[in-house]
Amino acid sequence: MNEEIAMKAFGALSNETRLRVVKLLVAAGPEGSSAGDIAEQIGASPSRASFHLSALSETGMVTSERQARSVRYFIDFQALGSLANFLLEDCCQGNADARACCEPSNGCCS
Repeated sequence: MNEEIAMKAFGALSNETRLRVVKLLVAAGPEGSSAGDIAEQIGASPSRASFHLSALSETGMVTSERQARSVRYFIDFQALGSLANFLLEDCCQGNADARACCEPSNGCCS
């Protein structure tokens, strides 16, 4: 991942609604979630949810698939992992203290 792509992704995640969408899609796992369900769960109109989903899709963190008359959205775990890796490896230059804070045993991610 290069710096330009990372900046776009972090920019998209800096929006409260988009961050909630990402968390929702991570929780949904490989089954993803329909656009209507996402809109309902984040408390947004379908057009507003679509706006945020489009912004996340542009970063590559969210993908979509048309299923009959609806669209289903999925988190791209590879893209999300690449973003986290960019932060830890590139920005933090592999700093042991930065990496240690992300260990599940430290409780920061629970």
